[in-house]
Amino acid sequence: MATRTITAPRITRVAVHPHSDAGGHYRAAREDAARSGAFKAHPGMNLKFFGGKTIEHLTFTHVYLGGKKAWNADDIAAIDHALPAAMEDPHLNNVLAQYYPDGKPTTAFKPSRILDEPLPASVHRDTIESIVASLDRANGLSGFDLARSVFCFLLPRGVVLVDGDSSGHAGRDHDDDHEPQFNPALREQDEADDSKHGLGGYHGSIHPRGAKTQTVYYAVGVYSEGDNGIVAFDAPWKSICATFYHELCEARTDPDVEDAIKLGDTPAADKLIGWYSPKGGEIGDIPMDEAGAHLETVMREVPLANGKGKVPIQFMWSNAVGGPEGPIARKHARG
Repeated sequence: MATRTITAPRITRVAVHPHSDAGGHYRAAREDAARSGAFKAHPGMNLKFFGGKTIEHLTFTHVYLGGKKAWNADDIAAIDHALPAAMEDPHLNNVLAQYYPDGKPTTAFKPSRILDEPLPASVHRDTIESIVASLDRANGLSGFDLARSVFCFLLPRGVVLVDGDSSGHAGRDHDDDHEPQFNPALREQDEADDSKHGLGGYHGSIHPRGAKTQTVYYAVGVYSEGDNGIVAFDAPWKSICATFYHELCEARTDPDVEDAIKLGDTPAADKLIGWYSPKGGEIGDIPMDEAGAHLETVMREVPLANGKGKVPIQFMWSNAVGGPEGPIARKHARG
């Protein structure tokens, strides 16, 4: 008889502040929270490969929502420089190399764009998925190899992000071929799962036009400032960059987590998972739990390998050291 191998009762794919309502909610959903404090080797938290898809050669782009008037041109320029520089940096990719068979992950960035459509004050998961589907219908995703691309949707200042369905339906746990059942408890849950309570962003996927064989991968994040999002640096754009670094690293090591969540507690869900820690979550989750209230220990500005300045990122979990790891000059020896 097949048994569930991921012991956590709820698979997650979000970036949250560990000392927040959202952080507590997601941490409680895992069977065993990660240790906080000093970063001693903790191999018991290591990621396990469940056999699902990974994206070794990633392409990504930025989609700024809310129109030009909602964005400062300097913020866009800073994000469009720093995040691609981080994702393409060989010393940062040396940490990720251990999770791919040939140890040679690469990243390519395509020019960003701004969408002019207005946004509601709170953006839910179905809002983002509707935007993704609309872009697909309008051929706005053409020119991308969807199997290895992630579209990053950036929310403007003040807009709240919710990890929930605006209709109050249990969207993450139902079969797409059936009408979901109304669940009023989700309304209360959403209050803890939003960017006013520590949520910074999340990644997911949709199957546009009902095509099960075609998947569009996305990440969404807030303008982290004040009490909205995860504020870890001295400028909002830096916190935004670090949050999306978190989401992109997760998307490339565990891209089909959204479909796994929808399948629930079944062996079929396990087969969709890539790299995941049964005790700690995805590659970006464990370092955040390790950091606890001290985000500065894992969210830092680090030097680029080419010597051209620093970029704000979040350290990722490294099985090789049993802890969070920043840029390294050489890849870890493969066992």
